[in-house]
Amino acid sequence: MKRIVSYIFKFIIPLAFGLGLFWYVYSKMDMNEVGKILQYDINYWWILLSGIIGMLSHFVRAARWKLQLKALPANPPMRVLVNAIFGTYAVNLIFPRMGEVWRCGYVAHSENQSFVKVVGSMISERVTDTLTVATITVVTFFLQFDMVMKLLSEQPIIMDSVVKIVSSPLLYCVIAAGVIGLIFLFKYKSNNSIIVKIKGLFDNLINGFKTIFQMKDKWLFLFYTVLMWSLYFIELYVCFFAFKQTESLGIVCAFSAFLFGSIGMGLPVQGGIGPWHWAVICILTLYGLNEDTAGAFALVAHGAQLIMTIVMGIYTFIAISLDKRNTSKNSLKL
Repeated sequence: MKRIVSYIFKFIIPLAFGLGLFWYVYSKMDMNEVGKILQYDINYWWILLSGIIGMLSHFVRAARWKLQLKALPANPPMRVLVNAIFGTYAVNLIFPRMGEVWRCGYVAHSENQSFVKVVGSMISERVTDTLTVATITVVTFFLQFDMVMKLLSEQPIIMDSVVKIVSSPLLYCVIAAGVIGLIFLFKYKSNNSIIVKIKGLFDNLINGFKTIFQMKDKWLFLFYTVLMWSLYFIELYVCFFAFKQTESLGIVCAFSAFLFGSIGMGLPVQGGIGPWHWAVICILTLYGLNEDTAGAFALVAHGAQLIMTIVMGIYTFIAISLDKRNTSKNSLKL
């Protein structure tokens, strides 16, 4: 029963939320008009280019992660890391956030490494990405201060939610109780077997997290981070040239759409379906685009990512199956 409840909360509810938001957003549009735009008003060569750029960004992510894993030390081949990254997005498309666990397990098993240490390196990678998004947010906020304020005024639920969370005494009480509880457990129950295991888990996580400081090529890591996020942005920006109505909106509009789309994609919903569309459509309509065209843009841009993710997933699991078969044959020969 617990497993069923956990499955519902982890997978069914996020999917229902995403699909519900998707339906709500598109139910207000003239789908006949959206269909005409999709059929006649799009240069799909730009969409194809967008997909290729998106795939390149995953190769860069794999190369960046390799730098961190070397500090464990581990030196998996790029083939394994590319499979891991491709597979991550494919798994996340079905089970939100499980892709990260899967890729760590896959690499740890392939390279005979501690799973927890590999997870630590992945966490440090995600922290870097979070800081990058935070930096993009600050830059966008100052570049587009008037537009951000307009968005918040038209979507008051966002501002109200943030204010309620930050001003809630319950939040700070929970944080304080958690800190006090941890101090008590680790100070007065340090010999407890469960606490010992937790300490070991934290030590491995910290060792994995330290990879970001212990790696030799820190500047190369920074370069890969900038390059990867630049490719993420270009992947979306290229789609603007596929529509006559969006090609003149400019790079700042694309940057804003990219930021809010990234935040929407960060929500634990399969493939960002719903939140990503809502966020991008909100930004495009703020820049004067009509809802039907904005909706068509979101469908095509997200659809290109979705198709690319499915193709990468099929390739990855075929490649892994072939690797296992070859390994088995080699073992039999020995």
